[in-house]
Amino acid sequence: MGKDQTVNAILQATSVYGSRAAPTRSTRDIEYQLFTRVTRDLHTAAGKGRAGFPELASALHKNRTMWTALAADVAGSENQLPADLRAQLFYLAEFTEAHTRKVLRREAGVRPLLDVNMAVMRGLANTER
Repeated sequence: MGKDQTVNAILQATSVYGSRAAPTRSTRDIEYQLFTRVTRDLHTAAGKGRAGFPELASALHKNRTMWTALAADVAGSENQLPADLRAQLFYLAEFTEAHTRKVLRREAGVRPLLDVNMAVMRGLANTER
């Protein structure tokens, strides 16, 4: 991600989801923390079954918001990631949007969304900082 756009997206997202990260953390640390929090919320809500559907809808909204910000960032001309990685992340954002609609209509489960988020988290954890 382009540094300026990434920082803006992450700061905007963290203001939605909770307190801002300490300024000494790297952008990747902040991204990882955000993915961790959103993924944990999805997992917890999904584990509550039908009674937890309102909580699941809220967690899905947070996940969708995070992915929308990420898609906007990777689509920007200032983004410094390689073009193929940007395209892959944009595709994952589109997948997340489409699959979220299916989950909300109770036509699909949450597992693919959790898997996508976990894969991105592994990538963030394995990237040199």
